[in-house]
Amino acid sequence: MSEPHNLEELVATISATMLAEQAALRARLDGLRRRLRKGQPIDRGLPALLADIEASSVRRAQRAERLPKPEYLLDLPVVARREDIKAAIDKHQVIVLCGETGSGKTTQLPKICLELGRGVAGLIGHTQPRRIAARSLAARIAEELNSAIGQTVGFKVRFSDHVGPETYVKVMTDGILLAESQGDPDLLAYDTIIIDEAHERSLNVDFLLGYLARLLPRRPDLKVIITSATIDPERFSKHFNNAPIIEVSGRTYPVEVRYRPLITDNEDDRDRDRGQSLLAAVDELAHDGPGDILVFLPGEREIREAAELLRKHHPAQTEVLPLFGRLSAAQQAEVFKPHSGRRIVLATNVAETSLTVPGIRSVIDTGLARISRYSYRTKVQRLPIEPISQASANQRAGRCGRLGPGVCIRLYSEEDYNTRPAFTEPEIQRTNLASVILQMLALKLGDIEHFPFV
Repeated sequence: MSEPHNLEELVATISATMLAEQAALRARLDGLRRRLRKGQPIDRGLPALLADIEASSVRRAQRAERLPKPEYLLDLPVVARREDIKAAIDKHQVIVLCGETGSGKTTQLPKICLELGRGVAGLIGHTQPRRIAARSLAARIAEELNSAIGQTVGFKVRFSDHVGPETYVKVMTDGILLAESQGDPDLLAYDTIIIDEAHERSLNVDFLLGYLARLLPRRPDLKVIITSATIDPERFSKHFNNAPIIEVSGRTYPVEVRYRPLITDNEDDRDRDRGQSLLAAVDELAHDGPGDILVFLPGEREIREAAELLRKHHPAQTEVLPLFGRLSAAQQAEVFKPHSGRRIVLATNVAETSLTVPGIRSVIDTGLARISRYSYRTKVQRLPIEPISQASANQRAGRCGRLGPGVCIRLYSEEDYNTRPAFTEPEIQRTNLASVILQMLALKLGDIEHFPFV
């Protein structure tokens, strides 16, 4: 067989190697072809290329052999639709999975992808909007797959990388995936990408959705799954050429909503009144019966103040735990550990959609959150405390309908709720466009005017 014919046969063998290594192997093959055309010898380059192709093919074959066989929690709604989801992923390059809190979409989707044989040629990338969510989700999926973190399931967040050579599912923040696109423009490290909580419409998610829309024609082998709460999924579908939408019902019990508005109209007294209203709400829920309470507060300072109030007010067997982004991983993990007695978890909106705090029977919602917003007057990006949207309030209430009928006490009036906007605006509408443009230039996202934003 002639030498050139041997080289042409290598094209097919390269396609059976690891995705991340294929571009470099093809470039080396092109170099050998050029040498042959010039009549130069390839007796040193060819054996080295053959050895590397063989090593990469063996790695891929071994990954296929060791592919985990997932088991499912059958009471989750997403598992009931498993066959529909598998068929849609098989048939389409992009699908939009739309489901309420509690449907199990976040934890079960990577397992469905593994069952389809995804994660062999490249990783299954699973993005989360927050570091705390990425860590806790990776731990949960690893536990369900009977694996330690860094083996079958790994995670990568800023300053922390727990991804190993045996990893199939990589959980990370959306910012990490965006940063990786700089060194790997075609995202060849992945054969499947799951963009979770896309309805939050952070800047990073908007950048990623535009980037992927451009990338997909170049990567026909890449599968993309967009997950969203039931908030305008048609918008994501249209963005990806009318990708199919699969709707999954939530596993939620009825939640009784009680309105306990603050009494005072004086702004100076509001903080004190909010503290007293919180204590009154905790007492009311304690009177209703046992079960953990999740309290939504706007920020770290408010959480610390509330924790101090509750520790003075409540008996010793009641555990008060804070939950916010700046806590250490060990402190955050405390919230997910089994416990006895009543527990009150004080959280920012990190517990609204990104992660599920176990054992919650009741929710107290202050109706406030710190929302990043550009001030035209002072020309700076600020984090003012603002009333949340109706969609956010509903997400918060849904957090206590997971184990059984729940109670949500809102520390504002029903009239106040009805006058709030239906949805939180996307971050791009609350940000100084100069910073958006600079970020796009830094990320080398190409022509800004023609970037495919959602």
